[in-house]
Amino acid sequence: MQLISMIFLGLIVLELLFIVWVEIFAWTSKGPKMFPHLSVDFIYSTKEMAANQGIYNAFLAAGLIWSLLIKTAPWNAYIASFFLGCVIVAGVFGAFTSNKSIFYKQALPAIIAMVVLWIFK
Repeated sequence: MQLISMIFLGLIVLELLFIVWVEIFAWTSKGPKMFPHLSVDFIYSTKEMAANQGIYNAFLAAGLIWSLLIKTAPWNAYIASFFLGCVIVAGVFGAFTSNKSIFYKQALPAIIAMVVLWIFK
């Protein structure tokens, strides 16, 4: 895997880890600021649900980290593609079911990383 691909994957990992941190550890403190369209009561009532979502995002981050540690081509690209695909699907689903901006914040960066991965594999 080329260095440029690894950099793009690393950026997606950082984004996912930030999401994990917010959803698991900072939902009630950062959530109201990050999601001003949600009421504070809603934020507090969905704390456990957000933490559950955070675990799923942690699995996606772990999978991408795993792909960065695999030295055998083409398996590193295959594993990265699978987990990027999962991030893309989650971002598209979130855009349709929650907020359209999720596409631009989550799915589009993963799509760009996927394209870079396959151009520079």
